[in-house]
Amino acid sequence: MLEIIYQDEWLVAVNKPSGWLVHRSWLDRHESVFVMQTVRDQIGQHVFTVHRLDRPTSGVLLMGLSSEVGRLLSQQFEQHQLQKTYHAVVRGWLDGEATLDYALSEELDKIADKFSEADKAPQPAVTHWRALAKAELPVPVSRYDTSRYTLMELQPQTGRKHQLRRHMSHLRHPIIGDSAHGDLRQNRSALQHFGINRLMLHASELCLTHPVTGEPLRLRAGLDRVWQETITQFGWQDALAGVEFAASSLQDSVSE
Repeated sequence: MLEIIYQDEWLVAVNKPSGWLVHRSWLDRHESVFVMQTVRDQIGQHVFTVHRLDRPTSGVLLMGLSSEVGRLLSQQFEQHQLQKTYHAVVRGWLDGEATLDYALSEELDKIADKFSEADKAPQPAVTHWRALAKAELPVPVSRYDTSRYTLMELQPQTGRKHQLRRHMSHLRHPIIGDSAHGDLRQNRSALQHFGINRLMLHASELCLTHPVTGEPLRLRAGLDRVWQETITQFGWQDALAGVEFAASSLQDSVSE
């Protein structure tokens, strides 16, 4: 079962665990666990996709309970009428806050996107980032005698594929656990010494306008066990004092 963080007669939001696919895909024929099917079985009615989270990303996932509500919610995402807040752990130290305006070329999958336009011009991509806390641990990595990490708050203003992961990599501070855009040696060290076995990117909060009632909604998803253990080991409890933990161990990461 999944943690339902909000439900009414029009929509439902869950705390998606890391490692779960949002829906069935022919690219992962052997996978048997999917968010949409699990939620459908759990609440006893069909759900409609509104947006996606990458398989290794956890956090707020919103779905409509009818095709019309799903369409209205999708419009809010397409027109950037809502606010998304993520938390991430990145390599190295960052201070302060800034807005990164760095266009991204379309990232194509060799199979799924084989008919897509390969030479499409880079698309605008904007992310606001804020450093919340830093840590330095006596664990050597590569040529360095210690390991440095920064806890980040990230707010994407656009929705490009892998935008946050690619933007942090562009800043030379890749997200820990990112196998596609990250530092593989740092990832291996984080797993070996701190038990970090997942991408450290979590969709913590989604603020939007209810598509039917017009009231503001603030949806929050708690942090899983790996996040909680990392926070404790890195001494970041105060920096995340206002962020919730997951309601149960059901939110523990799933091996990919």
